[in-house]
Amino acid sequence: MKEWTREERYRVLQNADEIADLHVRNAASSYRQTFHVQPVTGLSSDPNGFGYYKGVWHLYYQWCPWGAVHGLKYWYHVSSTDLVHWKNEGVGLKPDTIYDNRGTHSGSAFAYKDDLYLFYTGNHRDEDWTRTPYTCAAVLNAEGKAEKLPEPLFGPRPDYTEHQRDPKIVYNKKDETYYIFIGAQNQALQGRALIYKSKDLLKGWEFAGELKVPGFEDFGGMWECPCIVNISGKDVLIFSPQYTKLPGRGESTNHNIYMIGSMDYETLTFTPEQDYEFLDFGFDFYAAQFAANVSDPDTAILIAWIGLPDNHYPTEEEDWEGSMSVPHELRLVDGKLVQTPLAAIQGLRDEEIKPEGKLPKVCELQVDVQPGDFDLNLFTKEDGTGGFTMHYKAETKTFTISKAGMDKHFNAQVFETLDMPMETDLDHLQILIDSCSVEIFANHGQRVFTARIYPTEKEHHYTMSDNGSMKIWTLKPSVKDDFVV
Repeated sequence: MKEWTREERYRVLQNADEIADLHVRNAASSYRQTFHVQPVTGLSSDPNGFGYYKGVWHLYYQWCPWGAVHGLKYWYHVSSTDLVHWKNEGVGLKPDTIYDNRGTHSGSAFAYKDDLYLFYTGNHRDEDWTRTPYTCAAVLNAEGKAEKLPEPLFGPRPDYTEHQRDPKIVYNKKDETYYIFIGAQNQALQGRALIYKSKDLLKGWEFAGELKVPGFEDFGGMWECPCIVNISGKDVLIFSPQYTKLPGRGESTNHNIYMIGSMDYETLTFTPEQDYEFLDFGFDFYAAQFAANVSDPDTAILIAWIGLPDNHYPTEEEDWEGSMSVPHELRLVDGKLVQTPLAAIQGLRDEEIKPEGKLPKVCELQVDVQPGDFDLNLFTKEDGTGGFTMHYKAETKTFTISKAGMDKHFNAQVFETLDMPMETDLDHLQILIDSCSVEIFANHGQRVFTARIYPTEKEHHYTMSDNGSMKIWTLKPSVKDDFVV
């Protein structure tokens, strides 16, 4: 695997010709996704600037163009009219000011009147490589290009560490005030979220205080990507706690969790109704972000990075890595968060094939499960051995999923097998399979499990218990892998 120097990782992209050959090589990969947003070249990580604006869904992702490495970050822009079919629009934000000279890092979007605003973290480093994070903003012009404000909205607070990033903009109708949530770390190396407020989107921002979440005063060492949304009258807080191990998550120190409760903007207190839950129980799911400007008060739309910080994946050898999840539609059902893929994705169904043990490379599975223990093993060899194994134990309502039987092993030191505790008996699975990812929605979205997977040519079969029945559809592609920079 290539060893990258700092100079290589933080090289400025001068023109598209510098990565044209890399795109040709990346696009030729057998693991290239067909209905997931993926990097035009190199690395994609956190989703950014996700929102609805004038009939179009806009999404950006953190992008390092040179290869599968974290270095100088750009925002790359994709768009969609239905959250299913995506096209590449080119670079959305460049690290081209003194305030973001070493990267335009994660942030959010907000549409207001006739404009779409982008809020991001400017990653500044001096000659000694000391970091200063700034919260910056830009607005889309008539040509769809982002024009940055000449000055940041605000700089970092000196009473916290340099880890202050990922602004999420929220408007509170009650006091007619805008709030920005910032992921942060205090001097005791504890994860926090900082809150700023203003009556104006682009000026007058002042520090309001630290988000208080009773019972979570010492939870993780950094809270990345804090995000809050109201669904059916309940507030849902999500964030990605780092530098901590959580029960049931193996050796991983990067997670994505949510809490349901109520947010009091006067006291800056989020009061959870219950303990945290994992947004996704899988191996690879991080930095989830809610879409801005969703009009339905009973629905939220969420997208995440299929990957984890500090993990490594087989396509790094091909100089690319990463993709976004399919967008999730979130609702509250009986006080519980339910996540399902958008119904519109069914429009990608091409051909229904007989379930005879052969697994298409790109497909959707709908599985009905009768009571009792249940096994479903995907990506097995022709004789039924190996594979991505799923075992449901009815007595304990535990769904155990393992990638240990696959030929390509990666991140095994973190985890290869995880348990997904079920609230009710397993009765249904919707599984979306792309060239290098699997997304499992159990019991109509009660539980979700996302994983990167890299099957070889021999690993395209499956086995299933007798108490399961399956429908299989091949899926048409819906992302344009065009070279647009």
